[in-house]
Amino acid sequence: MKKQLKKIGKPRLLIIGCGDVGMRLLPLLRAHFRIFAVTSQPARCAELRAAGAVPVVADLDQPHTLRRLSGLAQRILHLAPPRSDGVIDVRSQNLSAILPDKSRLVYVSTTGVYGDCAGARFDETHPVRPQNARAVRRVAAEQCLRSWAKRSQSTLAILRVPGIYAADRLPVERLQKGTPALISSDDVYTNHIHGDDLARLIRLALFRGSPQRVYHAVDDSDIRMGDYFDLVADAFALPHPPRLPRAELQKQVSPMLLSFMSESRRLDNQRIKHELGARLLYPQVRDGVFAAVKLRD
Repeated sequence: MKKQLKKIGKPRLLIIGCGDVGMRLLPLLRAHFRIFAVTSQPARCAELRAAGAVPVVADLDQPHTLRRLSGLAQRILHLAPPRSDGVIDVRSQNLSAILPDKSRLVYVSTTGVYGDCAGARFDETHPVRPQNARAVRRVAAEQCLRSWAKRSQSTLAILRVPGIYAADRLPVERLQKGTPALISSDDVYTNHIHGDDLARLIRLALFRGSPQRVYHAVDDSDIRMGDYFDLVADAFALPHPPRLPRAELQKQVSPMLLSFMSESRRLDNQRIKHELGARLLYPQVRDGVFAAVKLRD
């Protein structure tokens, strides 16, 4: 009698916060995993199902709704941001309370944890120094997940992500409104990553990320914020934004926008290349911007 071979299904993957980046991830991962995508909006279930995921309605702000996630998968992508209040990340706390031991988790954090570095270039060993409430909550989230990983003997990879852009995530509306930028002497260095490249980096971190390792998910660009706006303006035949000294500009923009224009840093990305084997689709931000123009044409 021939032995009956037990059919083994795909391993399970849980995506927490399946927004724009999560949707870019689904085509890259659904051949490898049975994917469960968490959403707090029941209206999104059909969209997620059509994209190849099993939708799960749960809310990171409501711990009792997370019980159904317990033990669902041992590979987790945590893409959900913290809440917009407080100094800790309650969402990561609630999530870590139900995650299984010996899991593998990738957390998408932010480069804002470094604060203002006066344009210095540095790698992942640089200490964090958050200077606004959003970044403080992100540091708290990283610390919470590090503690969980140590306690549960799990593997955690943290991707620190800068401004995400894509064809539908460019500052075109800002340029059309004529929102000012800083004069060159006051301007800050910013970092970028295309949404498609970020999705590919998350996938690489899931398969290749080292335990408790931080990675800069940034491209090769070395560009100031105002020059980025000028680049987009030229690509879409729009006027350059007016340039103002910082003292004048802070009277015209929102506190949140001003905070983004007050932190300058240049992040080294050799670790994603050497350890994860990353090959970026859009190594320079100009590559992604010009690709967006071709899509529009």
